[in-house]
Amino acid sequence: MSVSRSRLAEERKAWRKDKPFGFHARPETNPDGSSNLLRWKCHIPGRPNTLWEGGFYPMTMEFPEEYPTKPPKCKFAQGFFHPNVYPSGTVCLSIINEEEGWRPSITVKQVLLGIQELLDTPNPGSPAQSEAFLLYTNNRAKYNQCVKEQAHRYPPG
Repeated sequence: MSVSRSRLAEERKAWRKDKPFGFHARPETNPDGSSNLLRWKCHIPGRPNTLWEGGFYPMTMEFPEEYPTKPPKCKFAQGFFHPNVYPSGTVCLSIINEEEGWRPSITVKQVLLGIQELLDTPNPGSPAQSEAFLLYTNNRAKYNQCVKEQAHRYPPG
């Protein structure tokens, strides 16, 4: 087993023992029924008492063969509304950026918790999506409305 797959198998075991409440993360299933440890389906719950509450946001994590030396790519659906999510759905977050904050010791759990935090606390210094960024900085009421509408589009279950 490769280093990346071995590490991800360990992460999967650790996740099953101690996953954060409301989160979902598991390797995708290959056509032959085996697990694809390099591609995980995840759902991140909106934090309680935030605009994101009530949403259960689907996301994929794609791990390179060089993981954990290189970070996973995390993607929401194309068009996901957030200042730090590119129109393609790719998340812009320092802890999953190889040139910024990525370290091989960062776990799947830490990445998912970091993305959950980013949802409610965007980083205006690293905009990835112009519409969401401009609304966040110039028209907070409209931004809040868009976030609430998006939460309704991603109900739990």
